[in-house]
Amino acid sequence: MKKNVLVIGAGGVGQVVVHKCAQNNELLGDIHIASRTVEKCQRIIASVHEKNALKTHGALQAHALDALDVAATVRLIKQTGAQIVINVGSSFLNMSVLSACIETGAAYIDTAIHEDPAKICETPPWYANYEWKRRAECERSGLTAILGAGFDPGVVNSYAKFACDSYFDRVQSIDIVDINAGRHGRYFATNFDPEINFREFTGQVWSWQNSKWTSNKMFEVSREWNLPVVGLQKAYLTGHDEVHSLSQLLGVPNVRFWMGFSDHYINVFTVLKSLGLLSEQPIRTAEGLQVVPLKVVKAVLPDPASLAPDYEGKTCIGTLVEGERAGKPHQAFVYNVADHKQAYQEVGSQGISYTAGVPAVAAALLIASGEWDVRRMANVEELPPQPFLRQLNRLGLPTRIVQNGLDSPVDPV
Repeated sequence: MKKNVLVIGAGGVGQVVVHKCAQNNELLGDIHIASRTVEKCQRIIASVHEKNALKTHGALQAHALDALDVAATVRLIKQTGAQIVINVGSSFLNMSVLSACIETGAAYIDTAIHEDPAKICETPPWYANYEWKRRAECERSGLTAILGAGFDPGVVNSYAKFACDSYFDRVQSIDIVDINAGRHGRYFATNFDPEINFREFTGQVWSWQNSKWTSNKMFEVSREWNLPVVGLQKAYLTGHDEVHSLSQLLGVPNVRFWMGFSDHYINVFTVLKSLGLLSEQPIRTAEGLQVVPLKVVKAVLPDPASLAPDYEGKTCIGTLVEGERAGKPHQAFVYNVADHKQAYQEVGSQGISYTAGVPAVAAALLIASGEWDVRRMANVEELPPQPFLRQLNRLGLPTRIVQNGLDSPVDPV
């Protein structure tokens, strides 16, 4: 049994994670939140108290931390007695925070692949460039490190594993579909860190097709999806984290990721990219200042956390699995629908942050109970899906499935 949680990152997802940890602190113990800007942590703590989210009396403390400083992170883990670290800061931090966890023995959870600020769209599979290089070290030290425990990656990986094991004799394809049918009322904004958001879409689009890596340009391939609740939606073939693990771990010949974008988003994105404003490479201005264009764009766009009060509408994110069952073609769509307003009312964040943050807390609860305390590094699809889906149902992200034209809730046993 592990207790006491350190949450690294105080953005919209961090707010969800702290609220959900507070709602379950009788199981998770003391809660600490750390960020370079301690005031952001303090605002989240104030929100928790305002909503009376703490299940029982316990520590809830804020800390200033530069998580790129491994030694400082090690000291904070030891100081707080944290046995579980939930990293929901920038994906630039992953390897530093993982290093601190390996040194201290604290279990590690993240929600996205590590990124090098100077590189975009590296050679796939991306996990092999960073996290997977430390698999053996985690196993030798008996460290539990759960990779990509957000929604996508994370929940959709578990959906894929659950569907493959439960409903198919042979699987031909896995398609992840992510649709945000919500509206925030701003001229233009991204739903999470603009720097990370744009980096996903400025390079090649890697997908796994016919058991090999296939490259396309962004917005080159699209198709329409008729989805529960949100209806007919256009989505584009996009490179994404889960393709890089599912393709290597489940032995399925086709793994793709599709994301919905409005025409307005595509137009603004295209202009910014054409002007060179999405470049991660530094440039020098006429005044002699060295700046990174992408960081300038991030600085002028709305903070994603600020979108929450005005957000309306729903998300639909799911995994379509196709293959054979009993010698006949079969397909299953395992999915969740989340509501932006409901998320804001409960935890003060919008639905995108909610769907990313809740699964990380579900993973923490499973580590605390021992069910996922596997003492090695694992992606979500390598772990038993049933306990994860049960926790998600309990925490506010219920799972549903469409098969043979029937849409029904999933009650994993």
